Amino acid sequence: MFKSRQPKRNRAYQVKKTGIKDENIDRQIRVIHHAIALKLLKDNKATGELIAKVKAQLELRRDEGRMGYGEYITWTSALIIIDDEQAFVDAICDDSSRMRKLRRKTPFVGILTETERQQALDADSLGTLSDLSTLY
Repeated sequence: MFKSRQPKRNRAYQVKKTGIKDENIDRQIRVIHHAIALKLLKDNKATGELIAKVKAQLELRRDEGRMGYGEYITWTSALIIIDDEQAFVDAICDDSSRMRKLRRKTPFVGILTETERQQALDADSLGTLSDLSTLY
């Protein structure tokens, strides 16, 4: 009489487990990291003070066991290529699932002021992400 339904695990397609809220949060975090990357690039040409702060944060989290080795290597590798501006921005803002996960526990705390963070989010909401370079 009734056709048997396929069990959920045998579906021919994959159900995405993130909702619209998660996608929006990840998009905002990515925009903030884009602004952080631009500010770090500017700092790299000047004093390098912010980059030293990030490196200290990485070391602290690693030493306290709050960061795994893979995460530490990923962020450290990104900082190593900071002289190649486009590669650095691409590394920080990569839209892979791994980088989305890592950005949720970012070592770039305290880099942007609240005003800069809000400007980055406002610029993205207007579709002017590329105009962020004028902020720094």
